[in-house]
Amino acid sequence: MKYQRRLSSGANNTVIVLSDTEVAKLFTGDTRSDIGSEAEKMKFANTINGLLVKFIRLDFNDEIQAEMLVMERLKPLDYRAYEVEIRELCWSVFEDELFALHQAGFVHRDLKRPSDIGGLAFDNILLTEKGLRLIDTGISALRSHVNDKIFNKYVEIEQHEMNVFKDYFLSR
Repeated sequence: MKYQRRLSSGANNTVIVLSDTEVAKLFTGDTRSDIGSEAEKMKFANTINGLLVKFIRLDFNDEIQAEMLVMERLKPLDYRAYEVEIRELCWSVFEDELFALHQAGFVHRDLKRPSDIGGLAFDNILLTEKGLRLIDTGISALRSHVNDKIFNKYVEIEQHEMNVFKDYFLSR
């Protein structure tokens, strides 16, 4: 379906603009558990620090018959507009905040997209005026919902992806 004010479309969802400060990830069909789970993970991460896009509310759009996960609108900047020293500082804050999320029991799980998924490798990491930010908690995990062995494996993979992103981010 074609949506007005569409920002992007992923494998399962489309994101549309609601206002200058809000966007909505659309859920169509019977996706109640998906939207609730994603909202729960987002709200949890938001209590730890500001790395993850902020959850605003769940809503329903009667016109397009879609459930909406409403979030703050982030406006990404091009990495290449900033000196390497500034990017190094952004990276350092990003690393600390992601580590804090891991320590609190949240792992993003989608820093680097699988090679068979369209888009850029690091589409879920955005540089904004407030530094690096994460979007899309669709496959994120909470330690309280998986056992420690699984959670620790997710963190291990994410730490590798962080290092790959660091090289990408600082070398552009």
